[in-house]
Amino acid sequence: MTFPVVGMVGGGQLARMTHEAGIPLGIKFKLLSDTPQDSAAQVVSEVVVGDYRDLDTLRAFARGCDVITFDHEHVPTAHLRALEADGVPVRPGPDALVHAQDKGVMRAKLDAIGVPCPRHRIVSDPEDAARFAAEVAGGGAQHLGEGRWPGDGDGSGGFPVVLKTVRGGYDGKGVWVVRSSKEAEEPFRAGVPVLAEKKVDFARELAANIVRSPHGQAVAYPVVESIQVDGVCDTVIAPAPGLDPELAGHAQELALRIGQELGVVGHLAVELFETADGRILVNELAMRPHNSGHWTQDGAITSQFANHVRAVLDLPLGDPRPRARWTVMANVLGGDYPDMYSAYLHCMARDPQLKIHMYGKDVKPGRKVGHVNTYGDDLAEVRERAAHAAGYLRGTITE
Repeated sequence: MTFPVVGMVGGGQLARMTHEAGIPLGIKFKLLSDTPQDSAAQVVSEVVVGDYRDLDTLRAFARGCDVITFDHEHVPTAHLRALEADGVPVRPGPDALVHAQDKGVMRAKLDAIGVPCPRHRIVSDPEDAARFAAEVAGGGAQHLGEGRWPGDGDGSGGFPVVLKTVRGGYDGKGVWVVRSSKEAEEPFRAGVPVLAEKKVDFARELAANIVRSPHGQAVAYPVVESIQVDGVCDTVIAPAPGLDPELAGHAQELALRIGQELGVVGHLAVELFETADGRILVNELAMRPHNSGHWTQDGAITSQFANHVRAVLDLPLGDPRPRARWTVMANVLGGDYPDMYSAYLHCMARDPQLKIHMYGKDVKPGRKVGHVNTYGDDLAEVRERAAHAAGYLRGTITE
């Protein structure tokens, strides 16, 4: 029997963990990686080192692959269309993936299908961003002279607003909260279009994760709470505590509808704001395994990674239900102590149920180098266990 070969573009930790999920099924992986030292390149047997932005490199890599998928959204859309024209299955395809690559395209499509989003529009320069801020406040866009606009620096006139480069951002990069027209200058230096959004007064951030196969089968994981620190995901709680069941069901239905309308194949993460008045708004989309789904490795019957593999191969999807009442994922960030292995003794002895997932990355301050999963019936206790382990591995907790 010949097992299929999954071609994974990108050598990060998502590719590493997706490969791990394919091993029990005998699925072969081929990796296109930036360097031989990348997280997934350390564990996948067949690695091609090359530039995903070069079409010839992509075409050569795709030979011998039964399907192409990704651990990031940065492959040029035109290159993916060329692979499809060559007869290579690309999942998710370029028509879907462009909505995760380009925030302007994403917002326009979500508007067209009636998905609730923060108020937004593409802005052309800092003055246009200031006009948007004035529009958000419901006021006029009258320029006050000397480079000043209504609300500059005083919290009125619509400021602060959020500015995002439409392509290339991740983990808080490419996103600015600006409080004046002067602060709005920085995002435009990248030379790409900028999306302006109203800064949402949200109660918390949520994520709805689904997986969808080519023939339309789809599964939805429980809606989770995602806690951010400095623009980077710090902790994920599954399911989101205290979330109204009706709102949770609405969030899952919304994610499933987005996946269907956009033709997503594979894993889709829909990042959400829960507003103070009990609504949900779509913040971002990711069409690949996602940090908000890492809890599923140990907390769900079928992980996001295993279901992504199944989806891109059009196999029947697995059960997404949780194994425990609560599962908490805490990211492990690099600190001042690079020898994280020495911390295993304490962490494992203190919590025999603890699951540690490290990515094989060099430890640098603030760099995401792994995560831990904990689970149980008492949420406060499960959260404490996760926070202690992540902090001890980083070196911020020493006892």
